[in-house]
Amino acid sequence: MERRLSHDWGLSARMFVTLFLLAALYLAFALILWNAGVDFVTLVVVVGGMMALQYFLSDRLVLWSMGAREVTEAEAPELHAMVERLAAAADLPKPRVAVARTDVPNAFATGRSPSHAVVTVTTGLLNRLEPEEVEAVLGHELTHVKNRDVAVITWASFFATIASFIVQRFYLIGWMVGGRDDRNNNSGVAWIVVYLASLVVWVISFFLIRALSRYRELAADRGSAILTGAPSRLASALQKISGRMQMIPTRDLRQAEALNAFFIVPALSGEDVMELFSTHPSLERRLEQLERLQRELESRPR
Repeated sequence: MERRLSHDWGLSARMFVTLFLLAALYLAFALILWNAGVDFVTLVVVVGGMMALQYFLSDRLVLWSMGAREVTEAEAPELHAMVERLAAAADLPKPRVAVARTDVPNAFATGRSPSHAVVTVTTGLLNRLEPEEVEAVLGHELTHVKNRDVAVITWASFFATIASFIVQRFYLIGWMVGGRDDRNNNSGVAWIVVYLASLVVWVISFFLIRALSRYRELAADRGSAILTGAPSRLASALQKISGRMQMIPTRDLRQAEALNAFFIVPALSGEDVMELFSTHPSLERRLEQLERLQRELESRPR
């Protein structure tokens, strides 16, 4: 296994296919809205403004929602040293470091670019993992920063958010349909078409974006294995986190569920949830990949 965080061609290929399908889907959706007489420009401006706000303030919003606080080197010297060492290995600027005081053991990275990134760990994670396991988790999060996952998922979700906006605001958007030129006579039919098209786009894009998210988690696991040179450490951390998750009260997990896409392990990923609907691959699949990477590492000539 190569000990350098090089370009992940597998990730790029899957991203290209998924984003191509999303682009085709979104183009068809835009044409339907336009032909139905929706004030498309206004809609794009409104939703675009909402997403731009989310995009540029994502780091602050996520930290605020998790009750996390940035910590200085004096407050968390070991944590800062790990992040600095891994960032140098990944050829990244050192991100800011934050800690969330919650018993839920987890970690996440956010920020629109490497220069605006912040890596957060919970006290539940720090209290239960060995230092080398914490480092492996941080390697996973820094790979997310390296791959610009926040930006990619935000842009990939743009038209899906418009579709969701229409479906969830049926009456608000209704008056926008049929308001253009001489097409008012069929505004009722046009609105039904727009609603159904939005629903279809929302559902299809949901599965495509979830598939993209799952592969990016596998890519981040691989990145951690490369950065630390010890895939078994991340495997051990994932098993501990998942095992501990089952002991956390359901109420606490539901409070964190909205941020699942950011976490190294989703707060709710029970056996009753099909992987197809999940932002993360199954634990078994992740461990299988890490075991394979560990074998590759051990088979290398010394």
